[in-house]
Amino acid sequence: MHKAGFVNIVGNPNVGKSTLMNVLVGEKVSIATFKAQTTRHRIMGIYNTDEMQIVFSDTPGVLKPIYKLQKSMLDFSESALVDADVLLYVTDMVEKVDKNMDFITKVNQVDVPILLLINKIDLSNQEDLTKRVEEWQSLIPRAEIIPISALAKFNVDYVMKRIQLLLPDSPPYFDKDQLTDKPARFFVTEIIREKILLYYDKEIPYSVEVVVDSFKEEQKKIVIHAVIYVERDSQKGIIIGRGGLTLKKVGAEARRDLERFFNKTIYLETYVKVDKNWRNSDKELQNFGYEQNEK
Repeated sequence: MHKAGFVNIVGNPNVGKSTLMNVLVGEKVSIATFKAQTTRHRIMGIYNTDEMQIVFSDTPGVLKPIYKLQKSMLDFSESALVDADVLLYVTDMVEKVDKNMDFITKVNQVDVPILLLINKIDLSNQEDLTKRVEEWQSLIPRAEIIPISALAKFNVDYVMKRIQLLLPDSPPYFDKDQLTDKPARFFVTEIIREKILLYYDKEIPYSVEVVVDSFKEEQKKIVIHAVIYVERDSQKGIIIGRGGLTLKKVGAEARRDLERFFNKTIYLETYVKVDKNWRNSDKELQNFGYEQNEK
């Protein structure tokens, strides 16, 4: 009998959800940086064998929204509670257990198996871990608690075994050679945005959105024109940098990753434009793909 199901990964920002997703899928599907709010969309990564298909879903970190972009990100996270066959709630040894009680209340209301993964246990000791397990057991009593280190891949194999046992019998939902539900252009924007997260400080990365203006694929090369949108003229100057050097560095790093991703020669041109207050504009958020689809 074939097994298939949706395994949704939720939790607060910066606990290692995207790193875990990439390890579980076996490919880099989600960008992962040390900065909170790296993931903005709900991203599916599909793991296939002859006998099963696991559709993993990475979600933005749960936070209290300040502007409309964050409200859309929270909607993506909460939608993952509705259509999961197995829920992975990821926390770590650093964050406080009662950081977001509103969301924990919603997690307790789901009627599917919950695996609560305590990540980054390599940063702690046995005594603190035991205490943390007890705290989480009292907050989410139905959860099966599993200590892991996604970065060191510790106990991730065990998590996979538990998921496989909990999956329902079902035919596959996607073609067996499909890695994700996202189009190629999406990964171009994510790879460029990852470099911006790594190279710029403070508010700059959070004020940026990347859009692929054109994507022309030939047999051996892909020609890409991408627009980096910011909210203010001063941010545009910072993104470009003196003599355009910073933007060139971002472009060169992104191009190298894109060549590995697509296994083709990449010609990448990037432009910077100002789109004032796009994070609070319903119209622009819809244009940038943040509208919620009906489930």
